[in-house]
Amino acid sequence: MDLLSNIDPFVALAGVLVGFTVGLTGMGGGALMTPILVLFFGVQPLAAVSSDLVASFVMKPVGSMVHLRRGTVNRGLVFWLVVGSVPSAFCGVLLLRSMGDGEAVQQRLRYFLAAALLIAVATIVVKAILGVRRSVKERREGVFGLTAPQALTDVTVRRVPTVVVGVLGGIMVGMTSVGSGSLIIVALLLLYPRIRASQLVGTDLVQAVPLVGSAALGHLLLGDFQLGLTASVLVGSLPGVYVGARVSAVAPGRLVRRALMVVLLASGLKLANVDTVVLGWLLLACVTLVPVGWIGFRMAVGLPPRAPDRPHEKADLASAVEAA
Repeated sequence: MDLLSNIDPFVALAGVLVGFTVGLTGMGGGALMTPILVLFFGVQPLAAVSSDLVASFVMKPVGSMVHLRRGTVNRGLVFWLVVGSVPSAFCGVLLLRSMGDGEAVQQRLRYFLAAALLIAVATIVVKAILGVRRSVKERREGVFGLTAPQALTDVTVRRVPTVVVGVLGGIMVGMTSVGSGSLIIVALLLLYPRIRASQLVGTDLVQAVPLVGSAALGHLLLGDFQLGLTASVLVGSLPGVYVGARVSAVAPGRLVRRALMVVLLASGLKLANVDTVVLGWLLLACVTLVPVGWIGFRMAVGLPPRAPDRPHEKADLASAVEAA
C-alpha cells in the first residue's frame, strides 16, 4: 500500500503518453520521459535519469525476447556492442557522480541532457537521410519491394568500430539515459548499411538490455533512484507501449515521428536555457522550412515527395516495440 500511495497519477499519465509514442514509432523512451520529468514535473535531473533507467530495464527484455524467438538478432553484433557498452555505461555513472553533489551537478546534468537530446534529433535526421540513400540504391539495383526473407543479408562484424559504438553509447546512456536506441541504431546503420530493418531493431533491443542494466545498477548504487517515481512511470508506460504497438500498423507514424523530433528539439533547447522567444522562432522555422527542404531533397535524388509504406518493415517495428 505504501508503494501505491507514492504513485503520482500525473507522472503515470505522462508514462502512458510516452509509452504509447514508443509503441507507435519505435523511438526511445528515455529521450522523452527524462525531459518530461525535469521540465514538467520539476524532478531533479539525476533522479529523473536514475528512475527512467530502472524503468527501462524492466521494459526492454520483453521486446528483445520477441526478436530472439524470431531470429532477427545478429548475436555477433550484440556481443561486441556489449563488450564496449556495459563497462562504459557503469563508468558513465561514475563520471557523473565524480562531478560532485548539489545544484551544480544538477545544472551540469541538465546541459548533458540538452546535448543528448540535440544529438538524438541529429541522429533522426541522419537516419532519414540514410533511408533515402537506401531507397535510391534499391531502385537502382531493382530490389525495392522484395519480401523480408529475400532482402535479408548477412553482415560481417567489424569488431573495433562496433566496440567503439558500444563505448560511446554506454557513456551517454549512463550519464543521461538517452542513446540506447537513437544513437546506437544510427551508428549501426552507418557501419552496416545493408542490415535489414528488423535485424537492426532486434539487435539494438537485445544489446540494450545489458547496457541499460549496467547503467541502472550504477544509478541504483550511486544515483538518486526513487521507487515511487519509477513505479509511476511503469504503471503508465507498460500499457501505453502495448496499445501503441497495436495501433502502429494503421497510425500515421511518419507524422508522429516528425512531431516528436520537434518536441525533442524544443526540450533540448529549453534544457539548455535558450530564450523562449528565440526558441519559438527556431521551432517555427523548423516546422515550416524543413518539410519543404525535405521534399526538395527527395525529388532531387529522384524519389517521390512522400516515402511509400513498407508493410513488412512496419510489422517488424510494431513487434519490436510491443513491450520495449
